[in-house]
Amino acid sequence: MDAVTTDLAPGLWRRALAECLGTGLLVAVVVGSGIAAQRWSPDDVGLQLLESSLATALGLSVLILAFQPISGAHFNPLVTLADRVLGARLSAGTVVTLILAQLVGAVGGAVLANAMFGVATTISGKDRLDVGGLLGEVVATAVLVLLVFALVRTGRAALAGPAVGAYIGAAYWFTSSTSFANPAVTIGRILSDTFAGIAPPSALAFVGAQLVGAVIGIGLVRLLLPRKARP
Repeated sequence: MDAVTTDLAPGLWRRALAECLGTGLLVAVVVGSGIAAQRWSPDDVGLQLLESSLATALGLSVLILAFQPISGAHFNPLVTLADRVLGARLSAGTVVTLILAQLVGAVGGAVLANAMFGVATTISGKDRLDVGGLLGEVVATAVLVLLVFALVRTGRAALAGPAVGAYIGAAYWFTSSTSFANPAVTIGRILSDTFAGIAPPSALAFVGAQLVGAVIGIGLVRLLLPRKARP
């Protein structure tokens, strides 16, 4: 989640591998915790959501801390795009490479989670398409982008792990969509017809809402934090 070049100055292949692994493990956490919650609490959807949101918040925090020194720990195509729009020195080729790595990782993470729990990898039939859910995705994504780049521009990128993890854990509950806020994760979740799954038509609409949210988030960053804080 750091727009500034890291001290390790890793090659593009290393950054792409980190984004692939990080995004894949994130999707594995989301899908796997959803399957586990569905099995352990089959009659209580609220408890299922609590279990999955707690696992996701903790897992995301750890993954950001682990991969941030290597790639910035975006794990999200919209964060990568926003990073470039907001001034990071990322070539178009680098952006495309990192986004492709995130998408590949997301698909692999869903397949891995399914395999761990003995669930077939199939297209989800879970319809999440409604106006409230789409609005929830706009809000969830806008606030996520604002949070990430507020931390970066005020010299607090080191806090991204706990801050973003806490936000996503909360957004599971305060947004009507349960806060996907990530096109790669959304696409990965198509491949699991379980608690965390999403049907392709819903996923397409969610990605559109996420794009709108990212544009709003970028606008808020420029309005509220027009210049990066100097160390």
